[in-house]
Amino acid sequence: MVSALAGVMTSVIGKLTALLGEEYAKLKGVHREVEFMKDELSSMNALLQRLAEADRDLDVQTKEWRDQVREMSYDIEDCMDDFMKSLGQTDSAQTAGLVQSVVQQLKALRARHQISSKIQGLKARVEDASKRRMRYKLDERTFEPSISRAINPRLPSLYAEPDGLVGIDKPRDELIKCLMEGMGASVQQQKVLSIVGPGGLGKTTLANEVYRKLEGQFQCRAFVSLSQQPDVNKILRNILSQVCQQELPSTSVQDEGKLIDAIREVLKNKRYLVVIDDIWSTQAWKIIKCSLFLNDLGSRIMTTTRSIDIAKSCCSRRHDRVYEIMPLTTANSKGLFFKRIFGSEDICPPQLEEISSEILKKCGGSPLAILTIASLLANKDSTNEEWKWVYNSIGSTLGKDPGVEEMRRILSLSYDDLPHHLKTCLLYLSIFPEDYEIERDRLIRRWIAEGFIDTDGGRDLEEIGECYFNDLINRSMLEPVKIQYDGQVVSCRVHDMILDLLASKSIEENFATFSGNQNEILVLRHKIRRLSLNYYAQEHTMLPSTAIISHCRSLSIVGYAEKMPSLSKFRVLRVLDIENGEEMESNCFEHLRTLFQLRYLRLHVRSISALPEQLGELQHLRTLDMGWTKITKMPKSIVQLQHLTCLRVSNLELPEGIGNLQALQELSDIKVNRHSTASCLLELGSLTKLKILGLRWSIVSTHGNEDTFVDNLVSSLRKLGRSSLRSICIRSYHGYTMEFLLDSWFPSPHLMQKFQMGTYYNFPRIPPWIASLDKLTYLDINIDPVEEEALEILGELPSLLFLWLTSKSAAPKQRLVVSSSMFVRLKELHFTCWSNGQGLMFEAGAMPRLEKLWVPFDAGSGLDSGIQHLSSLTHLAVEIICVGATARDVEALEEAIRGAARLLPNRPAVEFRTWDDEKMVVEEEEGQGVPEEEIHASG
Repeated sequence: MVSALAGVMTSVIGKLTALLGEEYAKLKGVHREVEFMKDELSSMNALLQRLAEADRDLDVQTKEWRDQVREMSYDIEDCMDDFMKSLGQTDSAQTAGLVQSVVQQLKALRARHQISSKIQGLKARVEDASKRRMRYKLDERTFEPSISRAINPRLPSLYAEPDGLVGIDKPRDELIKCLMEGMGASVQQQKVLSIVGPGGLGKTTLANEVYRKLEGQFQCRAFVSLSQQPDVNKILRNILSQVCQQELPSTSVQDEGKLIDAIREVLKNKRYLVVIDDIWSTQAWKIIKCSLFLNDLGSRIMTTTRSIDIAKSCCSRRHDRVYEIMPLTTANSKGLFFKRIFGSEDICPPQLEEISSEILKKCGGSPLAILTIASLLANKDSTNEEWKWVYNSIGSTLGKDPGVEEMRRILSLSYDDLPHHLKTCLLYLSIFPEDYEIERDRLIRRWIAEGFIDTDGGRDLEEIGECYFNDLINRSMLEPVKIQYDGQVVSCRVHDMILDLLASKSIEENFATFSGNQNEILVLRHKIRRLSLNYYAQEHTMLPSTAIISHCRSLSIVGYAEKMPSLSKFRVLRVLDIENGEEMESNCFEHLRTLFQLRYLRLHVRSISALPEQLGELQHLRTLDMGWTKITKMPKSIVQLQHLTCLRVSNLELPEGIGNLQALQELSDIKVNRHSTASCLLELGSLTKLKILGLRWSIVSTHGNEDTFVDNLVSSLRKLGRSSLRSICIRSYHGYTMEFLLDSWFPSPHLMQKFQMGTYYNFPRIPPWIASLDKLTYLDINIDPVEEEALEILGELPSLLFLWLTSKSAAPKQRLVVSSSMFVRLKELHFTCWSNGQGLMFEAGAMPRLEKLWVPFDAGSGLDSGIQHLSSLTHLAVEIICVGATARDVEALEEAIRGAARLLPNRPAVEFRTWDDEKMVVEEEEGQGVPEEEIHASG
């Protein structure tokens, strides 16, 4: 494993051991040196592991020795990789022609001589490090090790959920009263309320709670968060997307002026609620304010900021208000603290009462500080000694500056208490820009490529990485952003103060180097190991000429600038991740073929249309993500990538020889049309490790070879279903049938967890193979017509959590009854049909775990659906079909639905969409349910 503190020492020892094996027995000149370095480094590694246990207690001299050995380990591994590569070229030269063979061998001998010289130099460095170790008597020193304990899985993230909030009722109700004043007047003036206070006091949480309570009383709404260097274009696009209630195409690039005009056009005749969170400059507010149309319909704007001056600039009119958030009271601090540790506000062992009061006094009523220390203590024994150590350590690891520095001292305790592998994984998040939403799967794949995840008894690396991610979420080190239907966090964000802490530690350990943040001074003391360039934050970011980037292992770029460093300088790169570089051309990546150590390649650059033909030479590549490029065809050599596990390309034409990619676990989205080769579809079936498959089907029935394509695809799906397939998404456009899947998939895919149809085709009945999928949790399926039998089959699926059931024609003429024995685990239901009908009827006790429901109603039929029986419902979206109905009919149905919702325990949020022929209008939303960003994340 690669470690932030010990570098790549473990990997180096493994490679040195390999060089001593039979495969490299011909290396006579360096054998003795390699054996010496292996033995010495193994001894040093044992000491490094001991030092890592006591990292917070090391003296300056010991840290310096450790840092020098860590940097040396990187250099040795780079040398070993060059050595092994040159030997591989020698072996390949033996099979070449005579002249070419001689030339290649001469080159290899020259390279071997050069590396031999490097090994002599590295040996000297190892000897020097060993002598310093003896001279400083490091082995004789004793350190108090930190104790890592397992996380209690029963403890939820209380503060993020409304029921877990403590001390928020009074300020929330006060803000609601302030915002709603004057709503009954004939002229309802727009009002701005700005929440101000230091970081960590819960400004965003308070604003979000007010937003949740009031969102149903406004026609449209938006909640956006800024950063210190906000991407104004992205913020405006986010506002426009939310107020329009639709996702904007990623390729629709607009300038700020056009975006502002578009937002104003949507808002000018509507009462809206907009929250602008975490404003850092008056200039950012001035630009965003331009988009918020000033009307007299009672619109409300909330802002949060740490600056009094910015808060006052937001509230420039007489009826606006600045609200200064206060720390939690002593009683509320105790309630939050004990609830996070013991699960109840009223529980505290008598022996911990005194030390608890002392700890809370140091936390100063800051919810973030309280939760941070509570999360740390929740994983320790409930003894006075353990808690006393925590109390004595607060504020002692860093300087004595007030404000944010005090919070960083508190947060540092949680970091120090992490196991070594989690420290490294968490530290890695410092490379992402401030306020950046980080996808879980992308992060885990990068961890794997960097070598942060070690194999554990043959377990899948992705599964181990997911455990690491969930561990960090549970320790409150990462903030969940999107939570999908099964409760899994699929994206996260790092809190600003935690990010500051991680950045400072990364610089201290030479773990990562950052360039682009205008408030940071680039300090170069060593060779750069990982480099993050943020051109959005600072367009003219320049690396100093003294920067040594030839040993950089990870390059992350956000944005584009003309003078970006050439890839030819990054010869040992493992990770390359570039996004939003719209102006880049394919020739910028011509040196990709020289990055022989590359394991992860993600290019979300729309302008790229091709990759180098020599892509297959990147034999270590595991992840190839080209999702937002124009690439539809891969180089033929891609089938040589024996370690490739993830291939993401939109509308990818299957390459000949796809069956060679035996390590592949994810493949999406492949395009099957008349230009495809039928034999490639047959090869799919040999990918026995494939878990995720995305398919775009574009074969028409009039095509002469349709039967061959269908037969080959079905054959492959059967094989994949018997192997590892867990998720499949099949998309097609109008006119393409999927009838061949109705009865042909047998035996059924026994591991299938997700089946998704993105097609215009409707099955005439439930395919029989779906009825036997006992592990299926997510189902998006088109059925026409929907009959009682189909509903009964789906209702018996034992693991189903999410169901989107679509029918292109009318709702069933006979009402479909959902009994208490059906859908016992279902949490989310979308039922969609496009004309009048009887719809669903929920019996008492039906769908006991259903939280979110999307369902159509005929405005003229009244309400007799049994919605009041859905006891766990938190959000209800109703599509009212208005064809042939009067306005009074619509109003009566809406009022009936509201009344039914009020009877439910959770008082669900209610959202209405009215349909008149093909026109849809979002009417309103009310209630206490979940915020809409959570709702959309589940789909």
